[in-house]
Amino acid sequence: MVSLFEALLPVFHVVVKLLSGLRPRTVKIDDETVMSFWAPRTPAPEKKPPPVVLLHGFTGNGILTWMCQAVSLARQNYAVYVPDLLFFGGSTTSDPDRSPAFQARCLVKALTKLGVERCSLVGFSYGAVVALKMAEVYPEMVVSVAVSGPVPAMNEHVAATITARLGFRSFAELLMPNTLEGLHTMFNIGVSPDSKLSFPKFLYPGYFKVMFDNREERCKLLDRLIVSDKDASYPNLQQKILLICGEGDQIFPFDILKNIKEQLGCNAKLVSLERAGHMAHFERPFASNKLLKEHLASSFKAE
Repeated sequence: MVSLFEALLPVFHVVVKLLSGLRPRTVKIDDETVMSFWAPRTPAPEKKPPPVVLLHGFTGNGILTWMCQAVSLARQNYAVYVPDLLFFGGSTTSDPDRSPAFQARCLVKALTKLGVERCSLVGFSYGAVVALKMAEVYPEMVVSVAVSGPVPAMNEHVAATITARLGFRSFAELLMPNTLEGLHTMFNIGVSPDSKLSFPKFLYPGYFKVMFDNREERCKLLDRLIVSDKDASYPNLQQKILLICGEGDQIFPFDILKNIKEQLGCNAKLVSLERAGHMAHFERPFASNKLLKEHLASSFKAE
C-alpha cells in the first residue's frame, strides 16, 4: 500500500519544478557510479549564473533537505545544483570506497559533466563534511563554503562524547533508526528544544520507508566518517567559510562549532541562529536564506 508521504512526493516535485525551474537529472560518472541531481536547464554561455551546490545530510535526500533554499536561490538567479550523495535518492556505486573523499571525488566528476567549472558549496551535517573535503582537495573548483552542523574531522573521542551525551551507542543507532519511535527521537534531537517545528507523525511511516533504504551501505558511510584520534586534523582552507550554528543544536553545540571556527582560521566566520537546532536551515529557512545570500553575494563578487 502506498503511504501518504509517497503519494505526496510527486506533487512536491511538481511544485519544486514550477517554483525553481530545476529538473531531475541523472549523471553517469563511470561504469560503477551514477549520481542523481536536481539541476537547472543548460543556460546560454553568455548568461551563465553563478553555480551553487547544495549538499544534504544523512536523514534525507537532496531536494527534500534543501527545498526552501533551492527555490529561493534559483529565483535569486543562481544556478542551483542539488545532488543526492551516494546511497541516497537515485545515486549509487559498486565501488567499495565509502569515504567522504570518495563522495567529493564523484561529485566533482559529476559537476564537471554538467558543465560546472567553479561553484560555491552549501552543506548540511554529513553534506558539510563532504563540502569541506571537496574544498580541501579541489580548491580550484570551490569558490566558497557555507555549512551548518559541520565537523570537518570527526575523531573517535568527539563521536563517543556526542553519542554518549545523547544516549546512543553510535551515530548509526541515532541516524539509522529501526522503528518509528526511533525516527521520532531522531527528529526531536534534530531540532531545538525551543523550536515549534515538528514533523507530522502521520507522515512517519512513508518517510521511514522511502528515506532509510541502503541501510548497510549508509552504516559504512558513517563508519568512514569517524577517524582515529591520532589521524584527526583540520584542513587548511583558503576559501571563505561560513559556519551556521543553531543555538539549540543538540548534536554539535556552539562550543564545538566555536572550536572548529578557530581551527579553520581567519577565513571562517561563525554565525549563531536563535530558536534553531541542528536543522537550522529547516527551522529558520528565511533567516538561513538571508545568511546564505549575503555569503554567496560577497563570495562571487570577490571572484
